[in-house]
Amino acid sequence: MGLLTIIRKARRKEKEMRILFLGLDNAGKTTILKKLNGEDIKSISPTLGFNIKTFTHGKYTLNIWDVGGQRTLRPYWRNYFEQTDALVWVVDSTDRMRMADCKDELHALLTEDRLAGASLLVFANKQDLQGSLSASEIQQTLDLGAITTHHWRIWPCSAVTGANLVEGLDWVVGDVAGRLYYSSTVPAASAVKREREGERQGSGEVPV
Repeated sequence: MGLLTIIRKARRKEKEMRILFLGLDNAGKTTILKKLNGEDIKSISPTLGFNIKTFTHGKYTLNIWDVGGQRTLRPYWRNYFEQTDALVWVVDSTDRMRMADCKDELHALLTEDRLAGASLLVFANKQDLQGSLSASEIQQTLDLGAITTHHWRIWPCSAVTGANLVEGLDWVVGDVAGRLYYSSTVPAASAVKREREGERQGSGEVPV
């Protein structure tokens, strides 16, 4: 039995997920994580390396890696790809000037072999601020409709108010769970139903 097989079996037993939070600098990645974890968000400094947070969501243990998004740090993102189950891409919805950069970085990530098959959640953050692009506008600007290699979904959210953060996390955890922990003993008809639901989820339509 190979080491990778042993690791996978251990993770299935423990119901753990590894989630990678990425995005350009100042997108709000760390603020989102702190809000989800019930921490104070009043004073947050830019992430100059990486943070690791572990917390329980439902019956799953989430190991979340929050990596800085400054241009000088982006070449090091690849150091964190191993065994990633889901990628959460956080977008500053008010940063219109860097949307092209945001799109290029995201699509480059999706070509990485070690991220193949990972669920993709796009958080359109800072929806509480005036002048922010809507999730539909960001979906078009980032050309999310062209993504066929990953299940994806975009959620409008606010790290400050907490709007839609739990709902977005619910989706990505559910999508990963369906892939990693789905029992092979479930009848075939149920499996087909699950696959069809996954296809609808993967359409990435903006939640209403």
